[in-house]
Amino acid sequence: MKRFVIFFLVLWNASPIWAQDSLRLGFDDFLLWVKDNHPISAQAEINLTMGRMEVRQARGGFDPLIYGNLDQKEFKGTNYYDKREAGVTIPTWMGVEFNGTFEQNNGTYLNAEGTVPNGGLIAAGASVNLGQGLILDDRRATLRKAQIYQQATEVERANMLNQLYLDATDAYWKWSLAFENLKVLQEGVKLAEFRFGAIRKTYQQGDNAAIDTVEAYSQLLNRQYRLQNAQNAFFVARQNLNTFLWDDSSGNPMELNEGVIPDGLFESFTWVPNEEELRTLIANHPELRIKDFDLASLEIDRKLKSQQLLPVVKLKYNFINERFSDLNQYAFFENNYKWGVSVYTPVFLRKSRGAIGLAKAKIDFKQSDRDLKEIQLRYKLESELNSWMILNQQIETFKKNVASLDALFQGETRRFQIGESSLFLVNAREVSLFDSRLTLNDLASKLRVSYAKTRVAAGLGFE
Repeated sequence: MKRFVIFFLVLWNASPIWAQDSLRLGFDDFLLWVKDNHPISAQAEINLTMGRMEVRQARGGFDPLIYGNLDQKEFKGTNYYDKREAGVTIPTWMGVEFNGTFEQNNGTYLNAEGTVPNGGLIAAGASVNLGQGLILDDRRATLRKAQIYQQATEVERANMLNQLYLDATDAYWKWSLAFENLKVLQEGVKLAEFRFGAIRKTYQQGDNAAIDTVEAYSQLLNRQYRLQNAQNAFFVARQNLNTFLWDDSSGNPMELNEGVIPDGLFESFTWVPNEEELRTLIANHPELRIKDFDLASLEIDRKLKSQQLLPVVKLKYNFINERFSDLNQYAFFENNYKWGVSVYTPVFLRKSRGAIGLAKAKIDFKQSDRDLKEIQLRYKLESELNSWMILNQQIETFKKNVASLDALFQGETRRFQIGESSLFLVNAREVSLFDSRLTLNDLASKLRVSYAKTRVAAGLGFE
């Protein structure tokens, strides 16, 4: 597939050339290329990487910590103290912190509290929060929010790709519209040139009045002007399409050969939307899910703030001994241990209550925003479904209109040939016919884009 697409793409810094035989860039091939190679697709993947790295960073809060301290003082030949300590701290998801330490101290002026056996002292134990932080603490809250963020990046990726899908679809069918309009106006100019040449010859032969040549020439100039506008519109549409084409290997922008053409606006295209299924999909729309993740993150903040209403109660307990092998020989609180408990709490808790009130207000604000977004998405889907239906009806109506105008033009042409009409009336019929064909092209292009808008409104895109 990519080799096929590369066949009619050239690098940005290369000069575009006319292809000897027109090549077709199909809509499905174009979307596949955009999805695989566009920078926004790459950014969407980077989003996933950011989510994974956020979780990894948060998990770092539970990494074991190894530490060591060395503190010596010697003055005028006297060893005041030599204190050495090394240990490890292992935090856990349950909020319990395990720790182990080795302590070796000596010196003339060593504090009596720091006196240990010559071979050092080993301690192993744990600390746990029994009040604030028992259910949730900063470390666990950070990890949970990082996990939510990782899930949100997956949804954000889908949202980015959905918008890319819509933008690319719109650019493609505008390019196709400009191409179809160009063909119609080229045909109009050829007919005007032929008619002007024929009228001029008949005038020279004395069969037509001079004013008829002025009429034919004026019509030719008008169509040439409209063709020039169409050529510019086609060039602009192709340049816009080029912004979606990027090389798959080097990542450089690419551009179409001038001879490449799009799919036709009126090629077989049928789609009957399952309206109930599309309405059901709104509940999982990426924009709503992103807001749900925001709410989940705010709820974690609220729970963490609620923990601050509890007093801080931290319990520590450690076995202590000279050798590791002896640590399991003593029952709790019998011998060779140290323990402690610390308790404190603010008197009025105004800071905690204010933080909780603020967290709840943020949740209410975000919930209202989420409810509004859901209503907007549902109404947008209904609007797109209605637009789809109306455009189909308008296309059928205008096809009949084009056929009627063509019949009128053909009849006026026959009347002119037998001398019962004027060139002015023939030109008027022909202008109406060409204008209606341009309108039909515009409706067909809008129908293709409407399909994409309906899918995106339901939360779908490339998938």
